Amino acid sequence: MTTRIEIAKRDIIEHFDGLPKKVFDSSEIARILSEQRRYWRLAESMTARAFIDFLAKKAKLTIARFDFPSRPIIKYVWGEVPFYTIVLSLKPDCYFSHYTAMHLHELTDQIPKTVNVNAEQAPKPHGAVELRQDRVDFAFKRPTRLCNNVTDYRGRQVRLLNGLHTGNSGVINMTGPEGEPLRVTDIERTLIDITVRPEYSGGPFEVLTAYKRASDRLSVNRLVALLKRIDYIYPYHQAIGFYLERAGAYKESQIQLLTKAGIKCDFYLMHQITEPHYSAKWHLYYPKGLD
Repeated sequence: MTTRIEIAKRDIIEHFDGLPKKVFDSSEIARILSEQRRYWRLAESMTARAFIDFLAKKAKLTIARFDFPSRPIIKYVWGEVPFYTIVLSLKPDCYFSHYTAMHLHELTDQIPKTVNVNAEQAPKPHGAVELRQDRVDFAFKRPTRLCNNVTDYRGRQVRLLNGLHTGNSGVINMTGPEGEPLRVTDIERTLIDITVRPEYSGGPFEVLTAYKRASDRLSVNRLVALLKRIDYIYPYHQAIGFYLERAGAYKESQIQLLTKAGIKCDFYLMHQITEPHYSAKWHLYYPKGLD
């Protein structure tokens, strides 16, 4: 005996084919079922779970499971959907950042093994903090705190970052490698992010390469304005100025925009530098080889 849902199968497929969205969570599929149940003449006993099982067995629905250590995330994918589109569905308003943004903006020749997607934290009170040299030294001589919220999906690692709240500053829309719409940090925000977290960006030598390759597209004025808006506690302008100077592709007037912020203490290009060298101009410790 043919069941009601099998009779409605063609209409159900046409409905999902016509939706602009192709990646869903279970609540969204439950809502579709609730809205269309009468039209498809499905029994009230048809649950969302049974509906999903039917679509997975008899139609074009596949299950994308991300087993993050913090909490697994399950998405339901209709038809053939680009990898990046599925990853961007993990959290509302998330976007690609760090090494992944470098790759999308062609600031590196490398194809990163880990995809970085950032879902910002909620706003937090940000009181005045005294920048003391002993605290800076203590923090940067210790290992950096890295996000271990990583899982494998389709043979690649996906890292779900829970980044600082910026109000999505410097996040833009762009077209991905398969023509898909993406949300990603722009050139200026990308250079800031990779300066702050070189560990997510291939390391300081890759970061320097990115500064070199961005020279014909970067607005240093916009980068400085964006850095002020994000308002980091640490003096990352010293590291950015160092990279701009070492890149050898920027005007002195552009580099001076970073010196105007002033210098209050010595800083570090990254955590736990072995064989550190020192830039007197930028009051900055950096790894050997970046001279």
